[in-house]
Amino acid sequence: MSISTSGGEQRRPSVVSTGKKSPAGGKPAEGGKAAGAKPTEDGKAAGAKPAGTAAKTSSAGRVPANRSGGGGGGKKPQQRRPVAPVRVSQGRSWGSIGLFVAVGVVTAAIIGYGAYAVIQNGKSWEDKAAAIDGITNYRKTDPSLVEPFPGKQSHEAGPLTYKISPPVGSSHNNAWQNCVGDVYDAPIANEHAVHSLEHGAIWITYKSDLPAEQVEQLASKVRGNEFMLMSPIENLDRPISLQAWGYQLKLDSASDGRIDDFVAALRQNASMEPGAPCSGGITATGTTPRDNVQGDQPQAPAGG
Repeated sequence: MSISTSGGEQRRPSVVSTGKKSPAGGKPAEGGKAAGAKPTEDGKAAGAKPAGTAAKTSSAGRVPANRSGGGGGGKKPQQRRPVAPVRVSQGRSWGSIGLFVAVGVVTAAIIGYGAYAVIQNGKSWEDKAAAIDGITNYRKTDPSLVEPFPGKQSHEAGPLTYKISPPVGSSHNNAWQNCVGDVYDAPIANEHAVHSLEHGAIWITYKSDLPAEQVEQLASKVRGNEFMLMSPIENLDRPISLQAWGYQLKLDSASDGRIDDFVAALRQNASMEPGAPCSGGITATGTTPRDNVQGDQPQAPAGG
């Protein structure tokens, strides 16, 4: 199509489509004209660059793509989405779980034992004794068994008759049986043993037919321990009987854990004469008491 001007006929410059959007404000108008562009007298659009500065086409007639990425309304290059890491499911480590469980159990046991120890340490010896299954507290159930015989003093010479066997208190000889871990292999006089109880000793007695291994098991709890003595006794109704002043516990086996509980709760605590010794007493066996004219300071018995 030609445009008629004063200079003669002139052809409209060819427009090459580059596929890009028109600059802002330059919407294409009918007939291929830019919106708002007015032709001048020489047929050039307002604001059009001289022909010498027009974009050069390639040999194929195409305008090179805009590589700068700036301006011109070109599409921005698409960015690749980051690839999320794939999690690999692993089996449970039962070894580690077992270790944690074991540590937890041990920790709980330590805490539990510590709490138990604190509670136990806060109890009185009377409460600890009362907690022993099967123990008899004659101080409460029958005080007459620990009080002096009617019409008699605490210390009495000669043989004495006790209401229960083995006795747990009441009148006794003025000499005590030695009780510094002594293990006697024959019966001893009740009158001396009761005096040892008054000083705070634990007297372990057993039937003469108790198996030797059980006798030795009992002896191992006595030897070398002060305020402890042990001897067989006649006419015992149970294999083993433990005595403290006013307390008694009868058992069937030397492996019974209550033996240790009885000793721990009552040794020296049940004393009626705190601070009285267990050494310097009678060391002879035999059921006949040996009188001592020196009162509470026994002598070595004649011939024994």
